[in-house]
Amino acid sequence: RWQKIFMIPLWSKMAVFWNKMFLTIIVLLIVLFLDAFREVRKYSSIHVNEKAANINSSAFDHIQMKLFRSQRNLYLSGFSLFLWLVLRRTITLLTQLAKEMTSHAALETQVNDATEAAKKYMAENERLQEALSGRGSGKNKESAEATQEKLKQEVEHLKEELQKTSTAFHKAKTEVAAVKKQSDSVRREYDHLMKEYERLQQSVNKAEDKKDL
Repeated sequence: RWQKIFMIPLWSKMAVFWNKMFLTIIVLLIVLFLDAFREVRKYSSIHVNEKAANINSSAFDHIQMKLFRSQRNLYLSGFSLFLWLVLRRTITLLTQLAKEMTSHAALETQVNDATEAAKKYMAENERLQEALSGRGSGKNKESAEATQEKLKQEVEHLKEELQKTSTAFHKAKTEVAAVKKQSDSVRREYDHLMKEYERLQQSVNKAEDKKDL
C-alpha cells in the first residue's frame, strides 16, 4: 500500500514543498519551546520570590497559574518537536522501504528470466549432443562441435549473469529486511511516545481542571 502511495507522481512534485514545510515547522516548534522554557524560568523565580514575601493569595494564585501554563506549553512544544522528528524519520524509512521493494521485485524478475534462458540453452545443448551421437559426417560433426562450444560459452555466460543477479537479489532482500526492522523499531518507539504524551496530556488537563475549580 505504501509503495503504491509513494510511487504517485504527485508525491514527487510535493517533495520539495514537504521539505520546506518540515523545516519551517521545526523552526517554529524550536522557537515555541525556547519561549516556553524562558517563561518557566521567569515565573519560577517570581513564584519563589512572591512565596517568600508572603503577599496576598490572589496575586500568588495568579503567578502560580502563569507558571502552570508556561510548564504546560513547555511540555506540549517539546513533545511536538520530538514527535515531528519521529514522523519525519518514519516517512523517510517508508520511502526507502518502498524503493527497496521495487528494486527487489525487479531483481527477482531478472533472476527468473536468466534461469529460464539458462534452461533453454541447456536443452538446446542436449539436443545437439544427441544429434552429434547419431551423425557420421566429419564436417557436420565439426560444425556441430563448434556450435556446441559456442552454446557452452553462452551457457557459462548466462550462469555468471545468474550468479551476479542472485547475489544482487539476496543483497536487496537483506537491505529490505534491515529497513523493515528499522521501521518497526521506529513505529514501536512512536507508539510508546504517543502513550507517554497522552498520559502527560491527561495529567495536565486534570491539573488545569483542579486549578479552574
